Amino acid sequence: MINYILRRLVTAALLLVAVSIVTFAIFFLIPKATGADPAEMYVGKTATPADVEATRVKLGLDKPIYVQYARFAKGIVAGRDFNSGPTITHCSAPCFGYSFRTDREVWPLLIDRLPVTISLALGAAVIWLVGGVLGGVISALKRGTIWDRAAMIIALAGVSLPIYFTGLVFQALFVHQWPIFQGGEYINFVDDPLGWANKLFLAWVSLALLYAATYTRLTRATMLETISEDYIRTARAKGLKERVVIAKHAMRSVLTPIVTIFGLDLGGLLGGAILTESVFSLPGIGRLSIDAVTEKDLPIILGVTLFGAFFIVMANMIVDLLYAVIDPRVRLG
Repeated sequence: MINYILRRLVTAALLLVAVSIVTFAIFFLIPKATGADPAEMYVGKTATPADVEATRVKLGLDKPIYVQYARFAKGIVAGRDFNSGPTITHCSAPCFGYSFRTDREVWPLLIDRLPVTISLALGAAVIWLVGGVLGGVISALKRGTIWDRAAMIIALAGVSLPIYFTGLVFQALFVHQWPIFQGGEYINFVDDPLGWANKLFLAWVSLALLYAATYTRLTRATMLETISEDYIRTARAKGLKERVVIAKHAMRSVLTPIVTIFGLDLGGLLGGAILTESVFSLPGIGRLSIDAVTEKDLPIILGVTLFGAFFIVMANMIVDLLYAVIDPRVRLG
């Protein structure tokens, strides 16, 4: 197991390096191909040619692309110094550079927005995981009944309605029409836990409704296949109670594909739930990426992309390690 974990860590590290190379090349070569100058984007179009050239030297944009990437990679690991003429500015590790618009370090900007995105992703994940799996199990065990049809109708509606529709409807009904939940600015958990939950609840439900549909359908299909297996019939023939057969034996097989997509979904959301954060005015990483794209702030776009890639890669590695815990047949294989 230790060797397996080490191999997975090495693979994850190599994958992140590959993603960083591709992402760096995209965000710094494409502007040049389209005639844009990153140095001019940094200082603004009203700057003098001397200012643009000084900025190009400061950011290292006058160097070959492989030298730029080497400095960028070194900055992530050990920090980086930016030469501003008479002064040298040190960017502490992990350094993703400075924002073109605010001239602030990218990493602190990401960290400031991360608690909002984590709060949104984890809260919604709990709702869609519990609701989706429970709905799928009930639908499979009550196949052909009104419970089965109701669960499939809700799942179809959830996967069909976009987040910007359900989010706006929920806000119109439960914030403005019936002020059960509050709008306004995001509330920190430390300052007011109840206000934090009240502010995020509609966002959680809106996001969970979209994801729970997939989990319900996948759980139903996997459960129907599992309960027809020989080992399930053997467990029933031994006289075990139905709830024991389902909970102890069938659910292990059902949870394997669920854990797979859950890791991908949660990892992706931790990189920024763009639409949800925009609809509910949440200052998370998703909103930060939208603002960066609008303002053509390349360092922030690059930082958000690598941030999201890191969460997805780590989520995949954790999922692989959980397989052996969930299903003993994986260990035997």
